[in-house]
Amino acid sequence: MSLKFLIPLFILSFLFISCGGETKKKTEETPKKEVKTETKKEVKKEVEKKATIDITAAHLNNKGIGPVKSLKLDPIDPKLAETGKELYKMKCTACHKMKKRYIGPPLQGITAIRTPEWIMNMLLNPTQMLAEDELAKALIAEYNAPMADQQLTKEEARAILEFLRTRK
Repeated sequence: MSLKFLIPLFILSFLFISCGGETKKKTEETPKKEVKTETKKEVKKEVEKKATIDITAAHLNNKGIGPVKSLKLDPIDPKLAETGKELYKMKCTACHKMKKRYIGPPLQGITAIRTPEWIMNMLLNPTQMLAEDELAKALIAEYNAPMADQQLTKEEARAILEFLRTRK
């Protein structure tokens, strides 16, 4: 055979041997580090869990500090609730959402955990409430934002309360 054919044959054989053959399998895999990645929902739940205030009998009897000492509630007045809804949209939605934490706490179900007097006094007298009422102090510590004084009349505050009563 001539050298002309042997050299390419030799090169092809070399390439075939170097590229082919059995591949080695890894007998030991490097252990993967378990990295716990929390989803946004998990983080949000954890934040909300830490942010909740314990509801005790003392909270459910707290009437707050302000002009409203007692308040008798009749069945929900739909017309007053509708007025309250409009006032809520104008005065409250900049800081509050119904179902989720925002600048201030969520307000859906607030009437189940606060007395009507406390809610009214918070609406009418937020500055003094934040300075002297324990629940209001806890809220400002939790949310890091004081409730703005909206200069509501008693009638307006009562209408907002009536609307909140419909949001259980």
